[in-house]
This record gives sequence, structure tokens and C-alpha cells, in this order.
Amino acid sequence: MIELLSQEKCISCNQCVNVCPTNVFEKVEDGIPVIARQSDCQTCFMCELYCPVDALYVAPDSETPLPVSEEELESSGLLGGYREKVGWGPGRTPVSKHEYMYQLAVKTSL
Repeated sequence: MIELLSQEKCISCNQCVNVCPTNVFEKVEDGIPVIARQSDCQTCFMCELYCPVDALYVAPDSETPLPVSEEELESSGLLGGYREKVGWGPGRTPVSKHEYMYQLAVKTSL
């Protein structure tokens, strides 16, 4: 479930609003979007994946909202962590590249 939209990091691009299949976010004129319908979140991670500045955190196992701290999420690498894990964003290695390198390492060690 979507747990956090960082007020500090958000650049008001509205990608989260545009990609959310359940209309969880609401666009705010001249401001950052808001999480308007948190309980409608289906934990698809699309918002976190498409956020270009890693300003979102979706809790993978949460069915009810949990209190989270932006500072704790940032320091633990969880803020925008899903996007980082799949390799989206500048300087990140796509998952397919990791898989290829793993397969190559296994083949060469045989």
C-alpha cells in the first residue's frame, strides 16, 4: 500500500497520478499530488516505479496504513527502493542485465 509521498523530493510531475490504475492520487493545482484514496491502493508499485525522483514509498506487505518516517525510509534505502531494485533511473543497472551477468558467471564457472 502507498505509504508516503515525499514533500521534499516531489517535483509535481504528476506521473503517479497518471499511472495509478486505481486513482489513488489527486492532482493539486500548483502543488504536489496528494494520496487521496490510500485504501484503494493495490500495491502494484506503478507510482513508485514511474516517479523520476524516488519520492514515493509503497509498503509491499501492508494491507493497512503503517506509520512511516521519511528519514528512516531514506536512510534505509526504501524510499524509491522498488525503482532502484528493478534498475530504473540514471546510473542503475536493469534487472535483465543482472540476470545476464549471473547466467554468464554460472556458465564460466562450470
